[in-house]
Amino acid sequence: MFLFGTLGLPEMLLILLIIVIIFGARRLPELGKSLGEGIKNFKKSVTKQEEEGGDDSSADKK
Repeated sequence: MFLFGTLGLPEMLLILLIIVIIFGARRLPELGKSLGEGIKNFKKSVTKQEEEGGDDSSADKK
């Protein structure tokens, strides 16, 4: 079903090594923090939109 099959431990370690080489070990915490904040803001906006009534397209049709 997957295009390249499943990812095992060796593949994950290789991906992590490439990321460390590209970005450097010092920038990884910054990247993780930025990614976490982005995910948190996305979840907050989705939750807020669901509480307001879901789809905003119904308001545009009035």
